Amino acid sequence: MKLTETKLKGCFVIEPTIFGDERGYFFESFNKEKFKELTGNEIEFVQDNEAFSNRGVLRGLHFQKGEFAQAKLVRVVKGKVLDVVVDIRKGSTTYGESFSCILSEENKKQLFVPRGFAHGYAVLEDNTVFVYKCDNFYQPSAEGGILYNDPPLQIDWMLSEDEIVLSDKDRILKPLEEI
Repeated sequence: MKLTETKLKGCFVIEPTIFGDERGYFFESFNKEKFKELTGNEIEFVQDNEAFSNRGVLRGLHFQKGEFAQAKLVRVVKGKVLDVVVDIRKGSTTYGESFSCILSEENKKQLFVPRGFAHGYAVLEDNTVFVYKCDNFYQPSAEGGILYNDPPLQIDWMLSEDEIVLSDKDRILKPLEEI
């Protein structure tokens, strides 16, 4: 497993070691002990989620507030997404900065998103399956979000505006400076 910290402290791109042969492939998608050894973080995931979407769907930028904040380990099983995180930790030297990377069934990369980040993704291929682990349970009353096209964030979602499909909830999110 190769682990690379992004420009946002505590946020890591994880590239698993893949063992392949004529039968197919195998890789360990998560190992608690290796994760702790490489990051210094002890994490206990309590919920796994899966989402299916087609090209153009944009989900985000979402976060959970207060005691319901969540760290996530995200990856793509089928298809491809542009995965985006925004540091919303007050007092962080990278507050308001974003990081993005491609997650796909081909590259098998994962992104560890620590608590205190907003997260979203744009689906770049039809029939994409996105999965993620959370270290805290989802709580609707603690839900928050940032408008995906907030100008100061300058996120290139790799989709044209007319391709983007948003939920009604995501369409009315506020800019970062208003949350």
